[in-house]
Amino acid sequence: MAEVLGMFTVQQTIGNVLCCKCGISMQPNAANMCAKCLRSEVDITEDLQKHVVIVHCPECDGYLQPPRSWIKAQLESKELLTFCIKKLKNLNKVKLVNAEFIWTEPHSKRIKIRLKVQKEVLNGAILEQSYIVEYVVQDQMCDSCAKVQVNPDQWVAAVQLRQHVSHRRTFFYLEQLIIKHDAANRAIKIQQLDQGIDFFFGHRSHALKFVDFVSRVVLVRTRNAKQLASHDHKSNIVNYKYTFSVEISPVCREDLICLPPKVAASLGNIGPLVICTKVSNNISLLDPFTLRHCFLDADQYWRASFKPLLSSRQLVEYVVLDVDVVSEEVNIGGSKYVLADIQVARVSDFGKNDTIFSVRTHLGHLLDAGDYALGYDLYRANSNDFELEKYKGLVLPEVILIKKSYEEKFQKKRGKPRSWKLKSLNMEVDNSGKGRDQEQKMNSEYEHFLRDLEENPDLRFNISLYRDKEYQRSETTSVADGEDVPSIPLEELLADIDLNDIDVEEDCIRD
Repeated sequence: MAEVLGMFTVQQTIGNVLCCKCGISMQPNAANMCAKCLRSEVDITEDLQKHVVIVHCPECDGYLQPPRSWIKAQLESKELLTFCIKKLKNLNKVKLVNAEFIWTEPHSKRIKIRLKVQKEVLNGAILEQSYIVEYVVQDQMCDSCAKVQVNPDQWVAAVQLRQHVSHRRTFFYLEQLIIKHDAANRAIKIQQLDQGIDFFFGHRSHALKFVDFVSRVVLVRTRNAKQLASHDHKSNIVNYKYTFSVEISPVCREDLICLPPKVAASLGNIGPLVICTKVSNNISLLDPFTLRHCFLDADQYWRASFKPLLSSRQLVEYVVLDVDVVSEEVNIGGSKYVLADIQVARVSDFGKNDTIFSVRTHLGHLLDAGDYALGYDLYRANSNDFELEKYKGLVLPEVILIKKSYEEKFQKKRGKPRSWKLKSLNMEVDNSGKGRDQEQKMNSEYEHFLRDLEENPDLRFNISLYRDKEYQRSETTSVADGEDVPSIPLEELLADIDLNDIDVEEDCIRD
């Protein structure tokens, strides 16, 4: 204001004073001492802890939070830093400014943290000081891990996942969902069986949480039972073993379904022949001849459950001869469909006969003359379905196309490595009664599952795919990738981080 009015103002300056101890020039403060002399006179970390003992479980990477709770934390994580700071006593007497880890050898059983604190000292002067706290890690197994070590079969609750179908496509997909969401991190043991997977837990609450997760990602119905394990009459303590039987719906993606008359009537007389396009905690059904669609939740399905008429293992390959588009493009649940009248012939009939089928399909936007498609051959199929017999006078189509086929192009890439990979659960495999044929069947089904991931972006949307570090791109691979073969773009892949590799890189940098 004074400058605006043109008035003369005196600039205020802060003069220096001499330190009362060493006599150097310094900015004045409440104690009239420099920072070096102030630290020599006062140590604000004198009453603070500098050595602490923490208890660590080597099996589950948990840290004991007295009296009985365990906290899981990785080395140099925010959770571990918070846990270590809370272990310090008298830290409320100072103001914490900063905290950071100091690197130590992983096998040294030592964790070091550098803390920076502030405190008001002589005559209101604020002193800031850094100091190092050393934590000694003592290994001691938690109760649940100790029980497992004594007897691995000492489980409290078991979850039995079952699906009564002839393939394992659903379990391959469910395994990836479990890995992504870390839903089975509390499982004591995981065992793979012929028609499902068994999960064993040390607490009933862990099993209930896992069952709740499965019911949110697939269509299931659950039954439970309990068995008396032990009973102490003196203290009246009763221990039970709980079993949860989780049955997954036999309907899978790309299955052909004949809806029961009551179900079809409740859904607006759709079908009755429909295709399952998506399975989560509900089922998406599509009529391939009219593009009508509907959804069934768990209650609706299990009230009048049904089985598929034909499954994906019965698909037959056809070659497309002619395409005549009938309708405009329709978007249903994020997927595009176009009705078309198509002429097809079985690939296996080439050179044997001239049988041609005229069909209506929902794949008019994907198929052109010369393409290959997979579909169900109802012309030759011998179906003994009770629901189908209830529809008197129903004329079955000769062919129902399901999806475009890339089998010929995949054959050219057979044996070549992929640029991506999937993680798998640490499961014990029950090999009793299995031979070489069963192993080849399992490998073939897993290969088809990987191809489904490459063909369908919606299917891989909810799972994590990782880059393969050992993959090396060759010239032949580049030529093959130039063709119209479904593949997964690099931007969808995650880096598979290995903590051991990071430690090696840090050692090289220090050297």
